[in-house]
Amino acid sequence: MIFGRSERGKPPVEPVTLKILVAGGFGVGKTTLVGAVSEIRPLRTEEYLTEAGRPVDDLTGVERKHTTTVAMDFGRITLREGLVLYLFGTPGQERFWFMWDELSEGALGAVVLADTRRLEDCFAAVDYFERRSIPFLVGVNCFEGAPRYPVEEVRRALDLDDGVPVVPCDARDRGSVKDILVGVVQHAMEYAGDRRRAVTT
Repeated sequence: MIFGRSERGKPPVEPVTLKILVAGGFGVGKTTLVGAVSEIRPLRTEEYLTEAGRPVDDLTGVERKHTTTVAMDFGRITLREGLVLYLFGTPGQERFWFMWDELSEGALGAVVLADTRRLEDCFAAVDYFERRSIPFLVGVNCFEGAPRYPVEEVRRALDLDDGVPVVPCDARDRGSVKDILVGVVQHAMEYAGDRRRAVTT
């Protein structure tokens, strides 16, 4: 059975849908990640960068970038029969952060994408999810030519709790992104279980 179609004699079953956010700094690969894994044509709200935005858009390290997400990216992936993830990519620039509260409503968890050349750009996303107790995983997007660091070194640089997964990934590769999303779901389930146990003890 897939999306309402059922085997003969069996009633259709609606899939369980989960919401995952994809966050991080400007130009870190959020739109690429959503597009790499989405089974539908992703909804994108990209606009061209303009001269008017040059004073507030820091293009250091992403000088070849010509567009930016101004509201969100949206995609969908079926992890297995009956389990569907809706992906919402957040805008990376500070002037669009007001969208984050709306997008994070009802989210199971989040991916924070990091670029080792501009690691400080994901501090805001890490802080946002920590303050709202939304479980998240840090995906270190392995750009060509970017320095590679051990996972524990990235964890220390971001001052992450030991329980936060840090996983190298390639935002262009469907298999790599799918592994990241499976990791987010598993981490969110463990996080929810830990919180329930803490309440009952």
